[in-house]
Amino acid sequence: MGCLGSVPQEDLGLGRTSSVRESSFIEKMKKTGKNIVVFYGSQTGTGEEFANRLSKDAHRYGMRGMAADPEEFEMADLGRLTEIENALSVFCMATYGEGDPTDNAQDFYDWLQETDIDLTGLKYAVFGLGNKTYEHFNAMGKYVDKRLEELGAERIFELGMGDDDGNLEEDFITWREQFWPAVCEHFGVEATGEDSSIRQYELVVHTDENMNKVYTGEMGRLKSYETQKPPFDAKNPFLANVTVNRKLNEGGDRHLMHLELDVTGSKIRYESGDHVAVYPANDTTLVNKLGEILGTDLDTVISLNNLDEESNKKHPFPCPTTYRTALTYYLDITNPPRTNVLYELAQYATDPKEQENLRKMASSAQEGKALYLSWVVESRRNILAILEDIPSLRPPLDHLCELLPRLQARYYSIASSSKVHPNSIHVCAVLVEYETKTGRENKGVATNWLKNKHPSDNGHKSSVPMYVRKSQFRLPFKPSTPVIMIGPGTGIAPFMGFIQEREWLKQQGKEVGETVLYYGCRHEHEDYLYKDELKRYHKDGVLTQLNVAFSRDQAQKVYVQNLLKNNKEMVWKLIHEDNAHIYVCGDARNMARDVQNTFYDIVAEYGKIDHAQAVDYIKKLMTKGRYSQDVWS
Repeated sequence: MGCLGSVPQEDLGLGRTSSVRESSFIEKMKKTGKNIVVFYGSQTGTGEEFANRLSKDAHRYGMRGMAADPEEFEMADLGRLTEIENALSVFCMATYGEGDPTDNAQDFYDWLQETDIDLTGLKYAVFGLGNKTYEHFNAMGKYVDKRLEELGAERIFELGMGDDDGNLEEDFITWREQFWPAVCEHFGVEATGEDSSIRQYELVVHTDENMNKVYTGEMGRLKSYETQKPPFDAKNPFLANVTVNRKLNEGGDRHLMHLELDVTGSKIRYESGDHVAVYPANDTTLVNKLGEILGTDLDTVISLNNLDEESNKKHPFPCPTTYRTALTYYLDITNPPRTNVLYELAQYATDPKEQENLRKMASSAQEGKALYLSWVVESRRNILAILEDIPSLRPPLDHLCELLPRLQARYYSIASSSKVHPNSIHVCAVLVEYETKTGRENKGVATNWLKNKHPSDNGHKSSVPMYVRKSQFRLPFKPSTPVIMIGPGTGIAPFMGFIQEREWLKQQGKEVGETVLYYGCRHEHEDYLYKDELKRYHKDGVLTQLNVAFSRDQAQKVYVQNLLKNNKEMVWKLIHEDNAHIYVCGDARNMARDVQNTFYDIVAEYGKIDHAQAVDYIKKLMTKGRYSQDVWS
């Protein structure tokens, strides 16, 4: 993200000689008597969460585990793991975007590709986190699993493949319940029968804490929101003022919005196609209700300190802070909790039946998994709903704070071009609100928080903590190359940046190729986003073709893929003769798949080849960077 600039690495505690951090996980394991190391590649925190759960499991088998971020350690030390008796390395690897490694696993991935290290004697297992709706399902998990074997390491249990389109939690539990018996068999150990409900952190309540030393929502450095210093990244976000927040749609029951964030003076650079990450805050009503139901004063200043003093992770979130700040800025209180949270909370349920139910949902028994799926996942019960529906469950708030996952940044495709708006980043988003099966109103954290960010709130400027994440979604190097952009709904976002940029290039006197847009929405007079701008671009000739599908304005539904089919001859000519680049943005589950299938059909028909060859043709375009997707599920 941010560039380190001219600071020597050792000053930042990144160098090998640094006393700030031990960069050898082998030395650390020897020092702390650990024999299992669980590395995680994590973008949204789930991979890290699974790694922590596995490392915590280890003590049930008389082993000791530690979770480790590959970015913090010298991964070439994998070759030395045999120096530790009965040692095992486990990898929880998430795949990001188009089969890419997560940011924190990028260096490890590069090292694996280049190294020819001999890993004979290394024992390992891999659990991958992916999503079946994406083209490169679990690419990172598959790669690490295969590559370690090629380098001579011994796989002691099969590759696990979690699918977030289905039920990632269940995939993980199912894998884990077979993984541990395999470990026991391999190392000749057996379960000690110890329960895994051991606190990882201890609560310290500060009664006389100097309030200047208390975190109030910052992600990294204390007071970083008061004195801002570049470079800005995930651990040091920039507070951008909101200069525009307007509703985009004219009607319908949804709320679509356009926001503009001012990055003047931040040195933040972006390219069309990049993502902006924003750190949202939870709804105060939810936070207050949690305090009320658990009978806790939310303004108590606390720290949760790791009981393992050697751990790299001193606290689960920035401490000292108040319960209110933790529940507002640091913890995820709106997603249905994972089974390990229910398992650990069960001990606090005073009604035996309710306690049994919680334990059952956290077990790997079929009946328990089915109950968890229907009662928690499909009913979208968040932690507050669970506490409301299980009256005897009143855990101490500090234990709950230890168990809840971190609130994550949300990524949005940037809807502007830095050539035209160097100091402003535009966001296009749809408000998430729905009723759950229990009749509760659930609201998307970030979109509801953004909706209320008005440029001037009673004389105060509204600001949003943000940073820019680079993407591979890029306009062609040569402006004369034609582009075909397909983006229904808020999938239009990056294309607004692309079109602005092509207009700017044209004004610079450059020869700009055909710029073709396929956009879709429900109704022309309700949710046609950026209608006036798009019509102007078309009138001015920047957009050479504007094809809009209104799915619900006629009896049978019309989607972007239908319009592509209608223009198939022209589409084929653009791709095959004019070397056009194709861009798809929006929903991965249905739209992106349907669009891809439409391209297969067009290529098969006009290229006069069979389906398998057409698939191969499109895959080759992807490899060459001529077919790019920016999709989400």
